[in-house]
Amino acid sequence: MMAFRYLRSRRREAFISIISWLSFFGIMLGVATLIIVMAVMNGFRTELLDKILGINGHLVVQPQDTDLTDYNAITKRVEGVDGVTFVVPFVEGQILASGAGGSSGALVRGLTEESLKKLKAVSSKVLQGTFSDFDASEGVALGSRLARTLGVVVGDKVKLISPNGAVTPMGVAPRIKAYPVKAVFEIGMSEYDSTFIFMPLEYAQAYFNQEGKVSAIEVYVEDPDEVGVLRAPVEEAVNQQVFITDWRFRNVTFFSALEVERNLMFIILTLIILVAALNIISGLIMLVKDKGNDIAILRTMGATRASIMRIFMITGAAIGFIGTMAGFILGLVVCLNIESIRQFVSWMTSTELFSPELYFLSKLPADMDMTETVSVLLIALVLSFLATIYPAWRAATLDPVEALRYE
Repeated sequence: MMAFRYLRSRRREAFISIISWLSFFGIMLGVATLIIVMAVMNGFRTELLDKILGINGHLVVQPQDTDLTDYNAITKRVEGVDGVTFVVPFVEGQILASGAGGSSGALVRGLTEESLKKLKAVSSKVLQGTFSDFDASEGVALGSRLARTLGVVVGDKVKLISPNGAVTPMGVAPRIKAYPVKAVFEIGMSEYDSTFIFMPLEYAQAYFNQEGKVSAIEVYVEDPDEVGVLRAPVEEAVNQQVFITDWRFRNVTFFSALEVERNLMFIILTLIILVAALNIISGLIMLVKDKGNDIAILRTMGATRASIMRIFMITGAAIGFIGTMAGFILGLVVCLNIESIRQFVSWMTSTELFSPELYFLSKLPADMDMTETVSVLLIALVLSFLATIYPAWRAATLDPVEALRYE
């Protein structure tokens, strides 16, 4: 009762009340900011991981001494390994793509229709056209951003120019060939949507002078985190000299940078909560000084030091608890509506807050991790509680005689 009465200030205690409100808002905004930033960074990592692993294999088998000519037999053997979901042999090469609206560098990947349909990140994101009869169509599938750059739609023709063409007495002549656009897809990652062109495997082999062989074989597994365990069984199933890399090795710099940034942001934003906790200390110290006479009277009436300490600890802890819960609710609401908020702010300011070209993703993601969120709440509650100890101890050790001497 006493603790909550002290939270409701009278007119002469307005300044103390202002400090309490500042502490409340500081903790609320600190907790909300920390939850939102961590959720956005988690979502950013998850979305990037899904997009990268959705179109690139978890393990990549590349030829070392001999070409991968028996890729069909290798595919069947590797698919028999426990933990492997499917295997995709492909031919890959860089080209210059040209259309009615312009030209751009691109990466052609030759796949069979069966393999392409297994890549749900591509086959489930078709905006125009279809992948039906892809093997026999002699057509290509483009990313949506690349299609806009080239100014083509389904049915138009796109010209592919490769520097590695036919060998002539005058040297290597560039290979130029036009293909009809059979489908346009949008993975949601700008780097892929503006780069990838999928072509039937047979035609890609002919275009890149790799008849009867493939550039590499991608292996997709049930649990991407277990690629280290599956490397040896896959190498044994291939049964020839090959070079095997996994997704962690190929993207180690990128994801390590994300992890470092995420940890630093957590530490930096925790300082906001610490500053708010220091406001609790200053507010309680001023409250103890203002309530010195009340404390002395309570002590003379029989209140123990422990009870006085409890009063002020509850007062400060209440500010921290309510601020933490309010911050959690605010952070949850923002995370659930993060993309709508981004679009609204972009519309209000007439600016692009989340450029797909810079951040690779077309939407701002947010993925709240339960363990991380609970950690943020516990940190805020612990800091708020620790902030009450010194002011409460000062109140408990106040000498009643000294406090009432001049009354």
